[in-house]
Amino acid sequence: MKKITFLFIALLSFSFANAQYQNTKMEVGQKAPDLEYNNPKGEKIKLSTINDKRVILLDFWASWCGPCRAANPSLVEFYKKYSAKKFMKAKNGFTIVSVSLDRNAEPWIQAIEKDKLEWPYHMSDLGGWQSKAAAEYGVMFVPQCFLIDANGVIIGKYQRAEDCIKDLDKLLAK
Repeated sequence: MKKITFLFIALLSFSFANAQYQNTKMEVGQKAPDLEYNNPKGEKIKLSTINDKRVILLDFWASWCGPCRAANPSLVEFYKKYSAKKFMKAKNGFTIVSVSLDRNAEPWIQAIEKDKLEWPYHMSDLGGWQSKAAAEYGVMFVPQCFLIDANGVIIGKYQRAEDCIKDLDKLLAK
């Protein structure tokens, strides 16, 4: 009986711990909320404009986030691999849109350069954890990613970019 009780408590604890890392605001099948914020050059860029007939990995991160920075080399390789591929119903292919939860532009821009985040779409409102984009998407931890199809619908949400590979591969043109 003690073993069953211990097992039940352990399972309940694991479920609770895992649930705290689940984004419950955004659901698969939901239209992706539009975002419009400045890029590092101070120019406004808009998610819906970028998304036009394009599959997007929407990546929330920050220059001060150790796990984000550790994941960036893999994210660069991921981008190189998938940005050159053809996708069904996505005549404009695939790209990454990075949304930074930084508070200051300088470390954000330096991290983009240092980590060689070569895709052209980076945005931030420089609100840190009070970022309007993070609030809109229910982001409570970083890194966190959303896969958005060419019609602007969320088809996956992930803790790491690599977790979307199975869903992304389903969209590849055959």
